[in-house]
Formats: sequence, structure tokens, C-alpha cells
Amino acid sequence: MSSYRVVVADDSERARQAVRLILEGAADFTVVGEAASGPEAVRLARELQPDLVLMDIHMPGFDGLEATRTIKRDMPQVRIVILSVSDTAADLFEAIRCGAQGYLVKSLQPSDWISYLRGVMDDRAAVPADVAARLVAEFKSQPAPAAGGSAPVAAVAKLTPRERDILRLVGAGLSNREIGQRLFISENTVKNHLKHIMAKLQLQNRVQLAARARDVLG
Repeated sequence: MSSYRVVVADDSERARQAVRLILEGAADFTVVGEAASGPEAVRLARELQPDLVLMDIHMPGFDGLEATRTIKRDMPQVRIVILSVSDTAADLFEAIRCGAQGYLVKSLQPSDWISYLRGVMDDRAAVPADVAARLVAEFKSQPAPAAGGSAPVAAVAKLTPRERDILRLVGAGLSNREIGQRLFISENTVKNHLKHIMAKLQLQNRVQLAARARDVLG
């Protein structure tokens, strides 16, 4: 089993302690640093080079979204999962647009946290259909890019038939294992296809991919 080094960023010491307790219940996650502000989260990410940052949205200095943008710009290999008490579409949209790989509502059960984080780290976390649908709605509510609204459709047209099949299944909320079973291919093959699809569509994570799938494929 892989072992992941984690930085926890939250301005509440009690919240950081709660997250640490949750992660201590899993042998594959080790908290290597704690930050109480956006700037401190960025500094620790640069110093410690963690595998994962759990980032609260609302923090002093600058918020978790700005910290996420900075870390993903300078250290794209670091996975970031946003922590929030809210599951509103706008917050979720902003988190994903900033480059976060996931979004955790703090009220989830500890066992759900661990299962979800393992999925994020292993690129196999399914995106619930309702989450993808909310993202699509939020994307469509944003102003169209200067180049016009046809770019996503044109990019999807460059995908192979197999890549389009996988994109459609991601949009339906299937995990890598479920996609592999449906298409009679291995999970590793699915992961390789997903890397190629995200490169072609210029997307950063699976949640963006699910939203794009539902947007252009229906």
C-alpha cells in the first residue's frame, strides 16, 4: 500500500486536530505539516513537497482557493482536496477551477473521508452524477470565453472512439474499476486513457473531466 504525506491547512486548530485524528486511523496517510493560513499552506507545500494538501476554503492572509491556485501553478504534482462546511455549486466550481482534485464536506463520516482520499490519490475516485450535473450548470452560467463556446466540442472531436466511451462513463459517475469492467479493460488501461483524454482536453482533474463529459456528450 502506498504511503501519502499530507499537509493540513485550516485556520481552526480544533479542525486541524480533528483531521489529524481521522488520518491517524489510516496507515497510508501521514500528516507532515499544519498551516493556519493561505500563505503558510503555500510555504509548507514548497518546503515539504507533500503528496496531498487538505485545504480549508476560508483562511486569513489569502484564502484556500488562492493558495490552491499558487500551489498548483508551482507544484502541479501536489494533489489538493478542498475542505468546506458547504457543498454549494459555486464553491465546488471555484475549487475545481482552481485546480483542486477534490472537494470534501467536513460533515462526512471519517470512513468516507479515507475512502474518498484514497480514490483521489489513486485516480480512481468516481464523480457522483449529481456533483457533475451541478458543475455543468455552473460552467454554463459563466460568461463564454473570448474564443467562443465551440472549443470544448472541437476538442472532444479529437478523441478516439474508445476515449469518448471512457469520457461518457466518467460523466455517468463510474469509477475506474467500473469503467474497466464495462469495457473489458484493466484499471491501468483506463488510467492511461484518462491521462491522454485530460491532456487533449487541457483539463487538470477528474471532476473537470466529468463536467466536460456531461456538457458536450450529454
